[in-house]
Amino acid sequence: MKRSNIQPMPPFFDRYINIIEDIDLFDAFEKHTPSTVYVEIAKLEAMGDRVYAPGKWTMKDILQHVVDNERIMAYRALRFSRGDKTPLAGYEEELLAANTLAETRSIGDLMEEFEQVRTATIPLFRNMSESMLMSAGTADGKQITPLALGFVILGHPVHHMNVIRERYFPLL
Repeated sequence: MKRSNIQPMPPFFDRYINIIEDIDLFDAFEKHTPSTVYVEIAKLEAMGDRVYAPGKWTMKDILQHVVDNERIMAYRALRFSRGDKTPLAGYEEELLAANTLAETRSIGDLMEEFEQVRTATIPLFRNMSESMLMSAGTADGKQITPLALGFVILGHPVHHMNVIRERYFPLL
């Protein structure tokens, strides 16, 4: 199924979904892997702990956030695809970011975790029928389907890489 099958487009999440072209979800998973999105590893490492403004996240914080977000979106997709209509709360990204050990890890270690999480995410979606992919639930007060969550999983890291290129890399 493609991005254009998402009807209606969920507010807030659309910023991530629409980053990904209108191709089949599994083609998008093949195209937008962690290593193809975050291909500029040397630059990520060279950034160190630099931030473009006070209170902004480091490269390690961003990568940890992307991994955490994928886990949360996959969990939501699992619940909704299995028919669980229990409304799921949003999450406080700043709280989660403040309670990691990202600063003690290497970019390589974080990328390895990202790859492993993605390796687990793909079969979750591969084993959903079209009706399961379209089984809407409520997350953070918004109706969303597992199909939309799959595209959020793909677009969210791209969004952050765009921010890194625009706001962080000029600091090098």
